[in-house]
Amino acid sequence: MTLLSILFLAADGLAKLGAGVGAGLAAIGAGIGIGQIGKDAMSAIARQPEVVGEIRSNMIVMAALVEGVALFAVVVAILALFV
Repeated sequence: MTLLSILFLAADGLAKLGAGVGAGLAAIGAGIGIGQIGKDAMSAIARQPEVVGEIRSNMIVMAALVEGVALFAVVVAILALFV
């Protein structure tokens, strides 16, 4: 094997490692973010039960935005495998 082929194999392995780490961090970050949203929504509902509908709708919108960002991060991590 030449030095160039060894470098290409190492770069391919590092790309796969980076894709796996990136997808894992995106999933962990989304889980933490949605957990924080739920925790804060429950404490807000406990403080002001009369606005439960508004808090719930805002919580769902924020959770969807966090999931969207996590989805984009996973797609970028998958693209790192093929590009």
